[in-house]
Amino acid sequence: MHMPIPKAELHVHIEGTLEPELAFDLARRNGITLPYSEVEELRAAYSFSDLQSFLNLYYELMDVLRTEEDFRDLTLAYLARAASQGVRHAEIFFDPQAHTSRGVPFEVVLEGITSALKTSEDEYGVSTALILCFLRDRPASEAMETLVAARPHLEHLSAVGLDSAEVGHPPSKFTEVFDAAAQLGLRRVAHAGEEGPPEYIREALDLLGAERIDHGIRCLDDPDLVTRLAESRTPLTVCPFSNVRLRAVDTLDVHPLPALMEAGLLVTINSDDPSYFGGHVHDNFLGVQEHLGLSNEDLRSLARNSFTASFLSEERRSALIAEVDAYSFE
Repeated sequence: MHMPIPKAELHVHIEGTLEPELAFDLARRNGITLPYSEVEELRAAYSFSDLQSFLNLYYELMDVLRTEEDFRDLTLAYLARAASQGVRHAEIFFDPQAHTSRGVPFEVVLEGITSALKTSEDEYGVSTALILCFLRDRPASEAMETLVAARPHLEHLSAVGLDSAEVGHPPSKFTEVFDAAAQLGLRRVAHAGEEGPPEYIREALDLLGAERIDHGIRCLDDPDLVTRLAESRTPLTVCPFSNVRLRAVDTLDVHPLPALMEAGLLVTINSDDPSYFGGHVHDNFLGVQEHLGLSNEDLRSLARNSFTASFLSEERRSALIAEVDAYSFE
């Protein structure tokens, strides 16, 4: 099989990689009864009207994740899929509060995920980084408690992020915890401008010190912001299938990706929550090529961008970009 073009994935939630088959396996292992009788019935539930309707199912299914082994199996399953999609480096989000709030200790989540990541480069040829995300629809004080819980484990963490329901939860709410994270030496990224307004992108940049904007498609509503993002080379981690499935964009045929690229923005393509949104990262590459008429060279540019936008060392980044440049689509 011809391997897909090498790429980094910079916007993927490990909890969002939970396939229905694995959900049922973990439910059986943990003695949990899911409110669905079979895999196909669960897949049919993956039809969302907006971000909140997705999150409702997302958190419901998360209940099957209880033990270190569960989180390890989840992470290993993602890494195997990612490798088959041409992913050479993955910067993976996880949501501790979604687990600690239901009684799963922080250390159980982290140990399970990191035990899988330790073997990733040798087993799958995928280097990894881990990004701790705060849930923006929960109190900022809880985010700070989560950061405190993470302090003994900083060797496993590269950055902090901000995710979950965007509208009505501006980045400004989390200024203090992002400042504290910066003082601990952690990089900063933030979801902004998928459903929320361009002002949320500005807040993420100015108040949180975000180095990458996750999604960011609504920047096109603010030409001055587009100019700023282009000049600063601030990466956007765009997730086309996600945008369509969550109704942020009507169809893939009208996705703003070409406009973002034409504006000179440092755009990357990612899967977000691939099990829920109908495809992993290379599936997104193929989808935008088919529906938006992108050329192979456009895909090469997007793959190159993914390494440029990563938190890899300059040396490793350059080596992977050289692989992209040498890749043959034949």
